[in-house]
Amino acid sequence: MMESFRTYFAHCGSVFYWLVIAPLRGRHYRLPLVFAQIVRIGVNAVPMTALTTMTIGVVLAMQSAVQLMKMGAESFIPGLISSSLVKELAPLVTAIIVIGRSGSAVTAELGTMKVSEEIDALEVMAIDPMSYLIIPRFLAMVVMMPVLTVFGVYVGLFGGWLISYFPLNMSTPYFVSHALEMIEVRDIGIGLIKSVVFGVLVVTIACHTGLNVRGGAEGVGLATTRSVVVSLLAVFVANAVLTALFFF
Repeated sequence: MMESFRTYFAHCGSVFYWLVIAPLRGRHYRLPLVFAQIVRIGVNAVPMTALTTMTIGVVLAMQSAVQLMKMGAESFIPGLISSSLVKELAPLVTAIIVIGRSGSAVTAELGTMKVSEEIDALEVMAIDPMSYLIIPRFLAMVVMMPVLTVFGVYVGLFGGWLISYFPLNMSTPYFVSHALEMIEVRDIGIGLIKSVVFGVLVVTIACHTGLNVRGGAEGVGLATTRSVVVSLLAVFVANAVLTALFFF
């Protein structure tokens, strides 16, 4: 366990070097590789993110309406949906989707390259695997996680609007105005900070696990499962810690 933590933090140190120190020494990022990973990690995850967050917005609207209508407090439904999505649900759900879809793919891809000795071949050709494989995925994840989170907020609000507009007969201007009343700039910052932290955790755990695969094809499968489990646990713990920090 301690050895895993040591190698993980050593891996994070290497990422920091290539992100901050290496460009100052003339070793710049490979932008075409970054854009390719942005498409694979982020853009291709848009449909699943949209479907999931919209259903969450629908469920939030229905569940909150059942309770708030008993007290004649229907006006709080839009604000409850917007505040829940911005500060908590959109960053967390987006991270879960990215872990299951993109994080597992990163681990499997790097693990396959590891067991097939493709990474060793890169080193023989004087191509640093960290610069060629890890940094593009890291930058793509850190960029696209907040973008997907913001997109998820809008789609989730659309799902809440569907329930508020049709079954509850709430006008669109009324829904929008009351939804915006409950959101502050601080809440948006909290959501974005969470999404960035989640992105860093997901991509570093996925890459570290993939680069340390042992045991051939079976090892790749076990590493992918371990990457998903550890990433989920790390995201849930980080979410609780960040929520507590911002709460107090």
